[in-house]
Amino acid sequence: MAIMARRRPYALIYARGVTKHLEFIDAKYDSLIREKIEEQLQFEPGVETKNRKPLRQPAPFAAQWEIRFGPDNRFRALYDIDEENRAVQIVAIGEKEGNRLIVGGEEVEL
Repeated sequence: MAIMARRRPYALIYARGVTKHLEFIDAKYDSLIREKIEEQLQFEPGVETKNRKPLRQPAPFAAQWEIRFGPDNRFRALYDIDEENRAVQIVAIGEKEGNRLIVGGEEVEL
């Protein structure tokens, strides 16, 4: 019988301004956003996937990574990874509108 080591999850830390960002997104998506961030970033947040990519620098909010999710991949979470402390800091959450990213009611360049 093989025993698999249990992976230790990363702590998810939301930057202070993220609450304001969420105020500009329809409240019916709040639980979806929280669930997807937890599902995608608690384990292996630094593994590139189809919807999770490192950002070219300089990036908005000095974020290192971006994850896309939700209906038509309309939501974006920008985040940094602290490997030493096994923590992911979500620095911004926004919504794509066409080719524009809106974070906290303002357009942001990616």
